[in-house]
Amino acid sequence: MLYPFTFEPIFQERIWGGRRLETLYGKALPPEKPIGESWEICDRTNSESIVTNGPLKGHSLRWLMENHQEELLGDQPSKNGRFPWLAKMLDAQTDLSIQVHPPAAIAKTLNGEPKTEVWFIAHAEPSARLIAGLSTNLTEKQFKEKMGQPDFVDCLHNIPAQADQSLFIPSGRLHALGAGTVVFEIQENSDTTYRIHDWNRTGLDGKSRELHVEQALKAIDFEDHKPTYCPTNWNTFNGFSSSLIADQPGIFRLSHVRMDDSVRLSLPGKGPHLIAVTHNTLALNSQDITLELAAGQFALVPASAEEVTIQGQAARFLLTQPA
Repeated sequence: MLYPFTFEPIFQERIWGGRRLETLYGKALPPEKPIGESWEICDRTNSESIVTNGPLKGHSLRWLMENHQEELLGDQPSKNGRFPWLAKMLDAQTDLSIQVHPPAAIAKTLNGEPKTEVWFIAHAEPSARLIAGLSTNLTEKQFKEKMGQPDFVDCLHNIPAQADQSLFIPSGRLHALGAGTVVFEIQENSDTTYRIHDWNRTGLDGKSRELHVEQALKAIDFEDHKPTYCPTNWNTFNGFSSSLIADQPGIFRLSHVRMDDSVRLSLPGKGPHLIAVTHNTLALNSQDITLELAAGQFALVPASAEEVTIQGQAARFLLTQPA
């Protein structure tokens, strides 16, 4: 019988990264490096999350998938044999590249994987913004003509960044995380990104970073204009409230949950479940195991785990589960 797991974060140095994951959440970042991403729950080649608690401490999520997939996933399909989701935190000290992920219908023809994701904004500086979708009705030909021109940025839709808001980013949506933001990111297990514009900067190696213009132009949804934040609609139950962020069949269902009273909340539906604490502290209980999770910490609850409850007055967390 598997139990709820915590994992060692995998920190990723990025040219656009900073140190806010350390100052805001106490993460032990490697010194003097711009850390842009913390891969919290990950089953990727050369990036395998390592269990930090219980009898299976030291084993990887890859090992769990190879030896206990049915117990871990239940009826949730894997993603090409790997754990289906990837959970991250991102710290944008400067703007990320303008990028897109390929839709499922064409991903294979572009030698990539589809990647649908959600950003939950944990921190935003007063002038911070996100880029998502196109600002106006442009044809692909008009978009190409503006590329490399001073007014190219006018093609891009800017959204003022607001803490506690969520943005859905389906494959095909042009997007970029803006400077001065920290987000939780829940996504399909994929790492395919096509950059179309990178602000004319160099990478950590001092060289211009690769662009993927041909693939990006094929992947962009040119009908995607001026998207907005996911609506926040709190549905109140006995001692807690929940707001649905995304419900994508075959991918995931994501909600923001708010613990209003000191109740014990049983996890809904069949697992697996990802827990990402956004505010305060909660206790995750399963039989004789208790995990104390603070803001910025994550846990994976296997489908086979029994008697799983969550308690923590005023705590809030992102709950990822099968759609």
